[in-house]
Amino acid sequence: MRKMYAGARLRRLREERRMTQAALAKSLDLSPSYLNQLERDQRPLTIPVLLKLNSTFDLDVQFFAADSDARLVSDLHEVLVEAAGGGDTAPITEVEELATRLPEVARIVIAMHRRLRAATDQLDLLSSRVDTPTGAPGTAMPYEDVRDFFYDHHNHISTLDHAAEQLFEESGLSIGSLDRQLARIAEERAGVTVLVRGDGADPTIPKRHYDPDTRTLTLARRLRPGQRAFQIATTLGLLLYGREIDNVLAESRALTGESRTLARVGLANYFAGALILPYGRFLRSAEELRYDVDLLALRFEVGFETVCHRLATLQRQGQRGVPFFLVRTDRAGNISKRQSATAFHFSRVGGSCPLWVTHEAFAHPGRILSQISEMPDGRRYLWIARTTPPAAQGFTTASKNFVVALGCDIEYADRLVYSQGLQLDDPLVAVPIGAGCKVCERPACSQRAFPQIGRPLAVTEHTSTDLPYPRAPR
Repeated sequence: MRKMYAGARLRRLREERRMTQAALAKSLDLSPSYLNQLERDQRPLTIPVLLKLNSTFDLDVQFFAADSDARLVSDLHEVLVEAAGGGDTAPITEVEELATRLPEVARIVIAMHRRLRAATDQLDLLSSRVDTPTGAPGTAMPYEDVRDFFYDHHNHISTLDHAAEQLFEESGLSIGSLDRQLARIAEERAGVTVLVRGDGADPTIPKRHYDPDTRTLTLARRLRPGQRAFQIATTLGLLLYGREIDNVLAESRALTGESRTLARVGLANYFAGALILPYGRFLRSAEELRYDVDLLALRFEVGFETVCHRLATLQRQGQRGVPFFLVRTDRAGNISKRQSATAFHFSRVGGSCPLWVTHEAFAHPGRILSQISEMPDGRRYLWIARTTPPAAQGFTTASKNFVVALGCDIEYADRLVYSQGLQLDDPLVAVPIGAGCKVCERPACSQRAFPQIGRPLAVTEHTSTDLPYPRAPR
C-alpha cells in the first residue's frame, strides 16, 4: 500500500464537524501535535488511524481514497488541457496532488475558467447578434449549479429524508395505492384538494398544476398511480416542508436566482422520492432483493427510473446502501441527468463514450443490459442500463426515448444480482471506455470521433487510417 497523505481531507472533515484539533485528536486517541502533522501532510495516514476515523465518524469507505475527488480532478484537468492550447500540460498525478492538497484553489481556478469560457461564448453570441441563453454572462448554467449542489451533498439530503420517513410513519401510510393515501394527507394536513383532469389524450396538459388561491392540485389523467403519488408528494414537500428546504438551500451560497429556484424544485422532488420510498423500508428491500430494480419497482409500485433515482441516494450515516451513480441519456448521447453518491464523474464536455453500454441498450428496448467497464485511470465499474418505456401520446406524436443507467464501483458488484455470471476479477473482461472523445486519453481507440483537446494528431501524409477527420483531397 502506498503512503496516503490526506491532510486536506482530514482538515475538511474536522471543519465540517466543527471540531478543534485538540478535540479531534482526543476522539482518535492521538496527540494534538501528531494530528497537526497529519493535517499538514508531514506524516501519512496509517491504517489504524484510518480505521479509527471510519468507525468514529461512520465515513464512506471512499472518503480518504485517492479517487474521492474525481470530479474536481476531472474538471481541473479539462481546464489545464484547454489552457495549454495544444501544448504540454501538467501530468495527471500533479493535477491530483493539487486537487487533493489545495481543493479550494482548484475550485477557484475552475470557476475562473468557466467565467472566461462563458464570457467568450457571450462575446460570440453578441458578435453574431444571437439572443443569449438563460443565465447571466460569466456564470454556469442553472442546471449545472444544481447538479453540483446535489453532488456536493453526495446526493443525500438527511434532513428531508428523515422528515419524509417520519411523515410516512406518523400518517400510517402503507405501500399500495399511495396516490389515494397522499391525496387524503394533502386534504387533512395542507387543506389541498387533489383533482385529476383531462381525458389523457392531450400531452400539453401539465403533469401538475397547483392553484394557491383555491388550494387545488390538478394532476393530468395520463399519469400512472405511482406518478400521481410522486406529484402529490412533491407538492406536500413544498407546502409542509418549505422551511426545511430553505434551510438546506441556505447552506449553499453558490445558488442564486434561477439556480436557487431550480434547486428548490429539486429538493421538493427529493422529498417526494423519500416519501413514496421511505428510507428504512426501501433499503431493507434493496438488500433483500440484491438491488433488483424490476422487483423493487413491483414491490413499491413505481417505475424503473424512480427506483434508480432512490438507489442513488442511500447514504444515511449508519445505514448506507451501495453508493450508486445514475445517468440518463438519449439516443444522441446527450446526458440529461447525472446523480452520484460517490466520486464517479463524467466530463462536462465531449459527449459520452460510444462503447458505453447505454448506447447498446437502445437496440434492446425494455431489457436490462450489464457491463463491466474500465476508465482510463484503471478504475472499474459495473453498469446496468435499460430504456424507459415511452408514455403513450398518440401515433402522430414523437415519443421520448431515454436510457437510464446505474453504476457502482466494482468492489460493490457482488452485492448486486446483476453480477451473476460475470467474471468480476478478470481485468480482460472490462470494456475500456472514457469520459468522451474530447477528453479521453485512449489514443488507439477504434471508436474515437474527435482528437483529445490540446493533443495534436500524429498523422503524416503517408498515414493510412480511418480517422474520422477531414482527409486531404485525392
